Amino acid sequence: MNATVEAKHETSSSNGVDNTGETDKKRESSSRDVNSPANAPFGGRILVDESAVFEQNAWDHAAWGEEQVQHAQKEIARQSLNPVPKELVETYHAEAAENWNKFYAKNENKFFKDRHWLRIEFPELFQMIEADAGEKNVMEIGCGAGNTMFPMLIESKNPKLFVYACDFSSTAVDVVKNNPEYDSKRGKAFVWDLAGDDIPPEVEPESMDVLVLIFVLSALHPDKWENAMNNLYKLLKPGGLIVFRDYGRYDMAQLRFKKNRLLSDNFYVRGDGTRVYFFESDEIVKLFGSRFTIEQNAVDRRLIVNRLRKVKMYRVWLQGKFRKPLAGGVPGAPSATTVVTSGDNEEPDVDVDSSLSLDTPADSPRLV
Repeated sequence: MNATVEAKHETSSSNGVDNTGETDKKRESSSRDVNSPANAPFGGRILVDESAVFEQNAWDHAAWGEEQVQHAQKEIARQSLNPVPKELVETYHAEAAENWNKFYAKNENKFFKDRHWLRIEFPELFQMIEADAGEKNVMEIGCGAGNTMFPMLIESKNPKLFVYACDFSSTAVDVVKNNPEYDSKRGKAFVWDLAGDDIPPEVEPESMDVLVLIFVLSALHPDKWENAMNNLYKLLKPGGLIVFRDYGRYDMAQLRFKKNRLLSDNFYVRGDGTRVYFFESDEIVKLFGSRFTIEQNAVDRRLIVNRLRKVKMYRVWLQGKFRKPLAGGVPGAPSATTVVTSGDNEEPDVDVDSSLSLDTPADSPRLV
């Protein structure tokens, strides 16, 4: 219900490529743990000379100044003046599944995108595909068109790897099953709501080695987060891992929303009726840290530029790795007790046409 949507909605005719046809690809992780020192090595594309900002498509660790902070706060205040009319709020919540079905019915699998950045940010996933990895079960939750499932299956040398793919949207699941790479002997796609009352009948409790949660949690109503955490815990084997990526507070996507899109604090409805929440790092710690060991709690702050139009676009994504403790293990350690969420991780300053291209490792849905 989530992630594939990203590639479709924030793509324009320039598609993140300058007029030479060359695209700058990230070659190392651009996510930094929130507890890392400010001078820690980070990312591979650091902007040192501001005059060089339009020489490539993306820069890591984009710092924000006071002016951007104030701009972000001003935009949030503006949105709060014109929220979604009360009589429509419950309608949007009630029609969440149907709106995702409409989205996938309209777009089919045109937006399938091999997430090359997965290999950089989540190498643990690709350890599962090694020939000698042994029996491994991976589950892509909110699979969309199968942007994690299919790259893994295509590259896998492991005859004992099995990949599950589930989505809130029945139409998305049909898209996965209709993919020519879908093989019921190596994977299984089915409809399931992460926010439901229990794990899916297609999967045994504590049977998953890795759960993939990429731009999924943000699609859930905050009232359902606790259900989601319970289900994730039930699905994972002791020692199993969750890989997580989602929207961060004051991401450009949040600030671009127009009036009548705010459902509640930091929770919005897009023009196509799908919903999205923008997280702070401490919210992620509270959600996952009560049950899982926090191995990574990171922020990816990115400056994306459109060289042709000379426009800067500031993005914020949160990234995490959360492991189910073994018997006797303690959840929350090692970083939850010292997490820092400083003000500089919350604000882009941009007011641009939503059609502008974003060459990013995130997949980002339509915003306005």
